Formats: sequence, structure tokens, C-alpha cells
Amino acid sequence: MNSRRRFSQAISEGDGISLIAPVSTAAEATRAEADGAEALLVYSGSEDELKRIREAAALPILFFWDGEKTESVAEADACVINVPEMQGGGGDLLDRAHLNLAADFELVFRIADDDQLEETLERYDPETFVLAAGESNGEEALEQVLDLLPDVPAGKLAIAELPAASPDDVGALERAGFDGVIVEPRSVADLVGDAPPDV
Repeated sequence: MNSRRRFSQAISEGDGISLIAPVSTAAEATRAEADGAEALLVYSGSEDELKRIREAAALPILFFWDGEKTESVAEADACVINVPEMQGGGGDLLDRAHLNLAADFELVFRIADDDQLEETLERYDPETFVLAAGESNGEEALEQVLDLLPDVPAGKLAIAELPAASPDDVGALERAGFDGVIVEPRSVADLVGDAPPDV
């Protein structure tokens, strides 16, 4: 499998919505894989653990990039560019982030509103998005990510950032057409167990 496409292929293949678990250690990665996660998310600050996480689990790794040198996150398959944060530094900062990462990683753009989505599509036309709820939580967070989905063009991959998602929330996201959801690692086993049966 092409490593530059490993993350998106894992999310798009198979039945149902894919669960993505944030981890910071090899032990957490092993547990998330055993519980049924289909990809791992590693946040900035844990790049020193990436090699051990890669060795501990066979799942693709999505890294939440925050300006690290690309060689320090080489074990990742894909990197998240956090558009709200990058936009705060101006368009040049977002362009530099794109240029620094595009040659080595599959890029995933995290957006939190319609304007960010429109601008990202016009400038970069990425294949995969993380749709975030910003400061919202609970039912409001679910509604916010659901409201963003219709503006994602057909053929793109959409991942909801909803760490506290309940089984009902995951079901609603799947019915709406989301390809993946970022959830708390401790929730993965329960959410996999509550997934609707294949038909």
C-alpha cells in the first residue's frame, strides 16, 4: 500500500464509520488496536513516541502537526493542518505549512466553520477533512459538525472530531455520511460493540 495513501485508504475502506483513537504511548496504541480502532491520532508533543507507537500497532498514524520538523514525525502516515490556528498567523503561514508537509505526508485539514472550509477547498482542494466543533460540546458539538458536512464535496473524506461521542452520536454521524470519528481511546471498545450490524 502506498504509505502516502495509507491513512485515507484505512478510513474509506470497510463497512461503517472508522474510529480514530488519540494515543500518546505504545501501550495506548496496542490497546486501541485491540479494541477496534482503525487509525491512531498522535498530538504534537508526543513525536518522540511515534517510532514506538508505530512498532506497537499496525494502524495508520495521523499526526496533529504544530510546526515540528518533518523528520521528527517521519513515522506518521498523514498530518493534520489546523486551519483555525494557522489562519491566525495569516495566509502565508498556512501556505508554508502546506508546502512543508505536502511532499512527505498525506494532508488532512482541520476546519471549524464554513469560511475555513471554503477557503481550504479553493486553495488546496484536499481529499480529507477533520470537521471540528470548536468550543462546543455535547449535542451542540454534534450539530455543529453535522452542519458542516453538506459543504464537503462528494468524493472527499470527512472525519468528525467528537471525543465524547456516544453510540447514538456515532450512529448519527454514520447515517449522515461521515467516514470517521475521533473518539476517546477508552470509548473505542464500547463504540465498536454498539456498531450497527452489517446488512
